Amino acid sequence: MEKINGTNLGNWLVLEKWMSDLIFEGTDAEDEVWLARLLPPKELAARMKKHRDTYVTEKDFQDIASHGLNLVRIPVPYFIFGDRPPFTGCIEYLDKAFEWAGKYGLKVLIDLHTVPGSQNGYDNGGITGVCKWCTDKKEVEFALSVLERLAERYAPHPALFGIEVLNEPISFSVYMTAPSTGKARDKKEAEGSGYVPMRFLKPFYKKAYCILRRHLDKSKVIVFHDGFRLGRWGNFFQREHMENVMLDTHIYIFAMENFIPFKSMWIYRLYTAFNGWLLNRAARCTPVVVGEWCIANRKAQDLFGAPGKEKECRKIFRQVYDMQFKFWNKSAGQIYWNYQLLRDRSVPLDEVWKNGWDLSRCWKNHWIGK
Repeated sequence: MEKINGTNLGNWLVLEKWMSDLIFEGTDAEDEVWLARLLPPKELAARMKKHRDTYVTEKDFQDIASHGLNLVRIPVPYFIFGDRPPFTGCIEYLDKAFEWAGKYGLKVLIDLHTVPGSQNGYDNGGITGVCKWCTDKKEVEFALSVLERLAERYAPHPALFGIEVLNEPISFSVYMTAPSTGKARDKKEAEGSGYVPMRFLKPFYKKAYCILRRHLDKSKVIVFHDGFRLGRWGNFFQREHMENVMLDTHIYIFAMENFIPFKSMWIYRLYTAFNGWLLNRAARCTPVVVGEWCIANRKAQDLFGAPGKEKECRKIFRQVYDMQFKFWNKSAGQIYWNYQLLRDRSVPLDEVWKNGWDLSRCWKNHWIGK
């Protein structure tokens, strides 16, 4: 396959409230686990069906392909097979995604985005403020079983690019500085939470690789998130005789601005160049894909919607896109986060900082492309 030029289909099968909160209406749930706990089963099932039926459709796959992209990364939950009540399964939607991807010439990277007990304590890990999956051997084995069933089901499909073992298992430094740490709704449930250590992650990755390779031939890629530790992997995968593997790293200018609040293009360039250097160094041993990134930044945010500033705002978005794409495309390629936020793209976004996260709106507003 040529260099990856893709987009994520986040918030479809794994919910993130900040991206589109309509499904959370009438509850004070901040994540998918608590939404399922607070809603009656029939109401939950009805809401999930409506969301999944409409949030991503065949037309979206057609649009993605028409813009020259070649891959979709699809986050899936650990309950995808419908065997973890009260959650409703969604394997039939992944089946549809493969059908549509095949029809429009796209490849699919399946990404196990959540695990029971969470691997990062983010809402994108299923439950905010809880992070203790790696301490529960039973749940670790369950996650491996989900990966194996996904591999068994889709290995023969020509649209399968590969499977990503686990999204964003959190490091010590990120866990200690994450805004979600300590924010669990049920403090007792969060007891025992912590980061995912390398002494756990490396054996887990090796075991996952062996299980997946039983079903996936060498043409299918097995992807491993760097765990926010891109420089810590070295030649680990070669030493363990893993073939056709790839590291996934996630790089966000907006996240950098939480710590270095300088709305300056030279800071953006420095940050991008430094991460590009890290990426190139890691890629000497293992191909690296930037599996999540976007053009959201506070410099453009401050100008967005201001009278007479549209041209300058568009220029900033284009510069931020170009400077990142140049570096992120040097190894295996890049996958934009996210394809969309709000389903109805004619509705103005209330929070202007969300502009730049939504690829479909970037195309529409000509911030990316011609």
